[in-house]
Amino acid sequence: MTTAIDAGLLLLRVTIGLTLAAHGYAKIFRGGRLTGTARWFDSIGMRPGQLHAPLAAFTEIAAGVLFALGLFTPLAAAMMIALMVVAAWTVHRHSGFFIVGNGWEYNFVLACVALTVAVTGAGTLSVDHLIGLGSGTDQWWGLTIALVIGLGAGIGQIAVFFRPPAPTD
Repeated sequence: MTTAIDAGLLLLRVTIGLTLAAHGYAKIFRGGRLTGTARWFDSIGMRPGQLHAPLAAFTEIAAGVLFALGLFTPLAAAMMIALMVVAAWTVHRHSGFFIVGNGWEYNFVLACVALTVAVTGAGTLSVDHLIGLGSGTDQWWGLTIALVIGLGAGIGQIAVFFRPPAPTD
């Protein structure tokens, strides 16, 4: 039986997931495309940019589509959390909290939405539900997967690859 909560989860998943996928699409097909995105990654210290540009773009697309479909939702949430940890730390941390000042607010909200859906499950209007994933105690696994993999991947990527440029006066 579909409830208002299931409909709300569907709306949330589709809105957030497709928005994230659009960010990945833009990195590949808009503006400076992957080459420009790679140069930008190099300029902020995520080196090598030629590795991180397609990695970020395709992860955004994959995580967004999986999240929108409600397919392997805890893994999609983990991918989103990793992306948001890296973005918040490498781009937005020095700008404060609010997005209007280029702060990390947006990254925080998306990571929290991803974590929330990993905990609650994707709902009955999801592929996970159709194939029998995400019910009962599985939500605790969703929380564990999203947090451990998401935070671990994000922090690990920063530790291994982030070398910020020297400050300029």
